[in-house]
Amino acid sequence: MAEKLTLNAEIREGNGTGKARELRRQGWIPAVIYGGKSEEVKISVEQKPLLLAYQKGGFRSQVIEIKTPKGAIQVLPREIQFHPVTDMPLHADFLRVTSDHKFKIKVKVNFRNKEKSPGIKRGGILNIVRREIELWCDASNIPESLEVDLDGLQIGQSVHISAIKLPEGVMPTIKGRNFTVATIAGRQKEEEEIKPVAAEAAEGAEGAEGAEATAPAKGAAPAKGTEAAPAKKK
Repeated sequence: MAEKLTLNAEIREGNGTGKARELRRQGWIPAVIYGGKSEEVKISVEQKPLLLAYQKGGFRSQVIEIKTPKGAIQVLPREIQFHPVTDMPLHADFLRVTSDHKFKIKVKVNFRNKEKSPGIKRGGILNIVRREIELWCDASNIPESLEVDLDGLQIGQSVHISAIKLPEGVMPTIKGRNFTVATIAGRQKEEEEIKPVAAEAAEGAEGAEGAEATAPAKGAAPAKGTEAAPAKKK
């Protein structure tokens, strides 16, 4: 299961570009918590810890605890806006998590035991169809990642969603189809090499320039520009 991350936050008062810039200069960014039956909460969160958590990967697939002066709130990250030049976070949206609600979330797929796949050993290529799979799950059962075991797979074989073990109560958003996650594809066949023509055959195909002329057949007229040989006396 995904590891619980905690971020410190303050209740945010006021709106506007000027207020947001002031927060960022102080190392905080504006954010919003929404969803559930409670009202929207405007907060500011520490910029650096949020950026570090995002860079570790899997940020959007883990439940985060936001600690505010009014208490802790369990959330899922939804939208993070970044500066186009510095790549620093500018704003964050969080979805409030409740125990009785299922969420749609994308989870990363990891592939292991490539070295144990006979197909890959023979030169096959792992063709990944889905690097992430969208799932329905509740807050207490969000998988950190999905594992695909390639042990024993031959060229031409595929891994389908039915081969991946999901936590209890977790299911793909795609229903009624055992969709493909990855395949072991063979390399494209190389064209057959054309054998070189034997040197003797090549020479025979060339004109006989410089070669001795053959004698004309018996009774044939002499070639133009040549004289007939005198007849022998009986």
